Amino acid sequence: MVVDKIKKRETKNVNNKKSKIDIPIGKWVKCEACKEIIYKDFVRENLSICPNCGHYFRMHIGKRLELVIDEGTYKKFDLQIETTNPLGLEDYPKKLKALREKTGLEEAVACGTGKIKGEDVVICIMDSGFLMGSMGAVVGEKITYAIEQAIELKLPIIIFSVSGGARMQEGIISLMQMAKTSAALTKLDEAGLLYISVLTDPTYGGVTASFASLGDIILAEPGAMIGFAGQRVIEQTIGEQLPEGFQTAEFLLEHGFIDKIVERKDLKDTIHKLLILNKGGKT
Repeated sequence: MVVDKIKKRETKNVNNKKSKIDIPIGKWVKCEACKEIIYKDFVRENLSICPNCGHYFRMHIGKRLELVIDEGTYKKFDLQIETTNPLGLEDYPKKLKALREKTGLEEAVACGTGKIKGEDVVICIMDSGFLMGSMGAVVGEKITYAIEQAIELKLPIIIFSVSGGARMQEGIISLMQMAKTSAALTKLDEAGLLYISVLTDPTYGGVTASFASLGDIILAEPGAMIGFAGQRVIEQTIGEQLPEGFQTAEFLLEHGFIDKIVERKDLKDTIHKLLILNKGGKT
């Protein structure tokens, strides 16, 4: 048979010491958009943006802080609360422990104070690397505490959202965080303080349905996917075909759901201008 005459390709062991091939593990990343394999350092140097097609990679909390907060000014809120296991799930505590070791994060959000070009702010940054940025009791409490601190310190607050929604491992307790964070923002509004919401890819579920959509000014990064549920779920629920790309930042800007799409390199300058304008100054 012809098949028998085809020589089977030999699998070479790249870890063989005699091999001249040197491809360090973890040094490369594949772009989801253009499918190119890119050296990780090139992506980092380009603000976590694909240098080939411009696709936005998700940013770690630390990198986001470096991007928007003045060096050496960030002070994390010392809020000593631990994630509990209200549903008694066997794997949940193990998963949390593994994620803390892998990401170096305590939870899916970090909150504190800092300066943006000299302007004092309260800032919260979510991270998709920790259970897809899902909002459980601790995430909700940290964001609520940050809002309350903004009121006490009379400072504007900026929240960078990235989330798959409420944390299903905490059941109804996770859903209660929607009401809690929203109520805190009502108090912030009554105090006449500025809230800038920045939506990054993806922002979904209970986060979109609560604090992420309540900003006085809502910004978004290019191409960010924003919504409550996925397209297929919505189509099955309402029984209608939805327009292509209806959950992109660009579509939402066109239909008035967000105020501006800002490129990553311009975020710090844009937020600073908004802070100055809010104080009655000129840019």
